[in-house]
Formats: sequence, C-alpha cells, structure tokens
Amino acid sequence: MQFEITKENIELIQDLIANNKTEEVTSIMNDLHAADIAEVMEDLSTDEAKFIYLLLDGEKASDVLIEIPDNDRKRFLKILPSDFIASKFIEHMDSDDAADVVAELDEEVQKEVLNEIGDIDQAGDIVDLLEYEEDSAGGIMAKELIAVNENLTIAACLKEISSQAEDVDEIYYIYVIDDTEKLKGILSLKKLILNHTNTKISKIYNADVKMVNTDARQEEVAEIMDKYDLVSIPVVDDIGRLKGRITFDDVIDFVREEAERDYQMVSGITGDVEPGDKVWEVLRARFPWLLIGLLGGILGAVVLSSNEESLKTVTELAFFIPLIAAMGGNVGVQSSSIVVQSIASGVKDLETTSRKIIKEVSVALLTASIFAVLIFSYNFFTQGNMNLTYSVSLSLFIVILFASLFGTLIPMVLNRFKIDPALATGPFITTMNDILGLLIYLMIGKLFFGLL
Repeated sequence: MQFEITKENIELIQDLIANNKTEEVTSIMNDLHAADIAEVMEDLSTDEAKFIYLLLDGEKASDVLIEIPDNDRKRFLKILPSDFIASKFIEHMDSDDAADVVAELDEEVQKEVLNEIGDIDQAGDIVDLLEYEEDSAGGIMAKELIAVNENLTIAACLKEISSQAEDVDEIYYIYVIDDTEKLKGILSLKKLILNHTNTKISKIYNADVKMVNTDARQEEVAEIMDKYDLVSIPVVDDIGRLKGRITFDDVIDFVREEAERDYQMVSGITGDVEPGDKVWEVLRARFPWLLIGLLGGILGAVVLSSNEESLKTVTELAFFIPLIAAMGGNVGVQSSSIVVQSIASGVKDLETTSRKIIKEVSVALLTASIFAVLIFSYNFFTQGNMNLTYSVSLSLFIVILFASLFGTLIPMVLNRFKIDPALATGPFITTMNDILGLLIYLMIGKLFFGLL
C-alpha cells in the first residue's frame, strides 16, 4: 500500500520517532521518493528530521537534501559536523548539487567539508565550480559528462565511454574533444552502432553543436535550450575547452525559481520567501511594497484633500472615485504583465518592441472607448446629470489609455536599464495609477462643473 502524506501519517511518523522505532521509520522512508521525504520533513522538527537523515543511505539522503527548501537546508546543515556532511551528502552528489550545498556553508565550514571529501577529484571539481558566479552557466553546470577524443576508433571509444559512465547518472550526449580538450562536436549512439569498430570518431561526429560560455547568464542558457529543444548543453571556457554540461532539470529549477520570484514581485514581495522562513524574514520581504502602498495612500489623501471644496460642491464626483482608481490599476497591471512576459520570453529586437507598443495602444483605445461608452450609458440613464456623465466617461477613457501606456512602457524602461521589469507590476503600477487617475478625474470634473 502506497504511503500517503497526510496529517495522520505525519503524526504516525512523529510517534514512531518519539518511540525510537527505527525499523518502522526506515521501512516507510525506503518506499518514498526523495521529494516526498522532503515534503514530510517540512512538518517535522529539526531533531525529528535529523533522526530520519541518520536512517537514510548516502545517495537517498543527498537527494533529499537537494529537495528541501534552501533556508531549511541551511539551518539543518548548521547542526551537523563537517565530516558527516561530507560523507553522508557531498560524496554522493553530482558536482553541481554538491557545489550548491557547499556554497551555503560558512567559509570555515566549507574548508572543513572539502578537506573531509575522500575523492580528491570530486573536491577539486567542487572548488572549480565555486569560482564561478552563482547565476552563470559555470555556476550551474555539472562536471560529470562523457567526453571522447576525436582520434579514437569506435572500439576504443566504447571502452572509454564504459569507464566514464560510472560517474554519470544520465547520458544524453557524447561530447567529442581534441587533444587540447576543445569541444569539437557531439557523437550519436546510432553512428557508433552502424559504423565499423575501426572507424575514427573524427569521421562520424556532428560538428554542429550548441554550446554556452561559462560566463553566460542562466537566462541565456534557458533561452537556448528552450529554442533548440535541448535536454543538455555543453559549457566551454573562453578558448572553447569543454568544462561541463547543463541538463534540463537544472534549467527547470532556475525557471521555477524565477517564476516564483517574479510572482512574489508582482504581489509586492521582495526577495525570496519560502514556507520555512521566520516571521521577521517574511516581514522584511513584504515591508518595502507595503511602505510604497502607504505612501501612495497618503498622496491619494493629499489629492483628495486639495480638492475638498470641489467635492463638497459636487458630491456626486466622489461616487466614482473607486471606479476610476480600480480601472486604472487593473488595466496597468494587465499591460505590464503582458510586457514582462514578453521580455522574459526573450523578445528584444526593436521591431518587435515597436509592434507591441502599437498593439497595446490599439487595445487601449478600443478598451477605453468601450468602457467609456458603457459608463456613459449607465450615468445617462441613472444620474440625470450630464456634466457628471461627461466627466466620468472622459476621465475613464483617458485613465485607461494612460494606464495601458504606463504599464507597457515602464517595464521596457526598467529592462533597458537592467532592472527586473517584474518590479513594474503589482503595487507599483497600481499605486501610481491610483494617484494619477485621481488627478485626471478631479481635474476633468472641475473643468466640466466650472470649478477651475
């Protein structure tokens, strides 16, 4: 029977741990995937999680460690000795995952863990990876791959592949290099099988290979792999020497993290927020945009107070303030979200950008016209005040048009200056449109009612 992660089963595991039932806990954990064990551990205390880790074999324990949230992993690693981290986790990980874990440790602990690693080659690979920037191709690549010299025969190549395969979990491509370790191309298994064993690799490999430099940004790597439907891509240095490979699962992790971060930005949250974060960490992430919202509210109050006499004279104007603010904010967020999505998908050329601006202007004009007519019709039949009807309709038309342009251009400007365009959405756009929408509406209202 498959173990389901429910509240009752979590409590069962906690009871087994409390009673030191190691065999029962081990039996349950052996049937679970590493990701499921990580999910279970999110509901356990640090001591209970440690109890489970001590029961897992090295490979599964390392897989679980990669699956748990970053902040939980950091806190957990702090209570473990360096030799345990090295033998229980690092020695069973691929070089890229191992480098990520080691990078989270304090500098002194990093040195201790690296010195405890039994395989000097693996320790060297981790040290090499730590030299690259975290968000670069070098920072996310793995050293484990299959590489063969172009001068080998197929018979010698097969032996070489067999000797290297032990350290590689998944073989997607066989990379061909020259005597200086420069990447020459890729070799297909089909050609290995169909050609004579005395055939040299240099005659059958494919020289058309997509690659990235170690300094390439993660976004660039994701775009290339998505464009060419690659499951793995080689990473080379400035002179073309093969340094590692990036697999699709590494890119998926990056894309998911970026999506989560952008969603948090859209929601008005700065920085990474995870379920295991402390109250202060969550507050610190939310506070900046809440402060912007407060300042925006104060400015809105200033706009209203400066028009107090006009609102007293024509109280009907106040009835439609929420409508103007809401429509401006919603249209602005919609426009900016579409542009941010376009930027994220790699649209950079001027012609495409110009078409997008023209398209958004066209949509804004059509949208503004439709809603202006709708609100005009509503006020015409319900209010009986033509000045109010004209004021609200014209204001709504202008506010929607302005909000759409504002929501389109701001993300583009931010992206031009290398600022994450996701900052433009959510509270920022909404707050700005609320204030400007109020100014436009009240100015037009005063104009129609002769209060200027």
